[in-house]
Amino acid sequence: MSGSGDAWVHGPDGRKFWGRFGAAGLLVHEPELGVLLQHRALWSHFGDTWGLPGGARHEHESAVAAAMREADEEAGVPAELLQVQFTSVLDLGFWSYTTVVAEAMEPFQPVIGDPESITVRWVPVAAVETYPLHPGFALSWPELRARLRS
Repeated sequence: MSGSGDAWVHGPDGRKFWGRFGAAGLLVHEPELGVLLQHRALWSHFGDTWGLPGGARHEHESAVAAAMREADEEAGVPAELLQVQFTSVLDLGFWSYTTVVAEAMEPFQPVIGDPESITVRWVPVAAVETYPLHPGFALSWPELRARLRS
């Protein structure tokens, strides 16, 4: 795909980050069900951890569009049932990750759409920290949780 962001970016300290044009993930919150988490495939970067459906942004693709596309591909998240609440950006200068936080206007059943997931499921907000979280999500979760609508 021309303009695909599917490639590693290497930081000045040697760490690698997925997405030539940055990356984005979708944190879906449904007041009764909690938040939608993805159990990442063992072979993936930080595999066997829990995080958000998401991935590389394509060239000229907004973070919101990328997060919605990736969440649909990976977890069958219907964009038409979502209302974006806010975004949170980790900007490292050479690479960025945007968390798009959206509220589900009605419950839906997520479905695994590709091999990047072991499972996808709704997790009560109070239980998120009991899961082995992707390190980046673990760092951002306290601030994101504080900003969720009750």
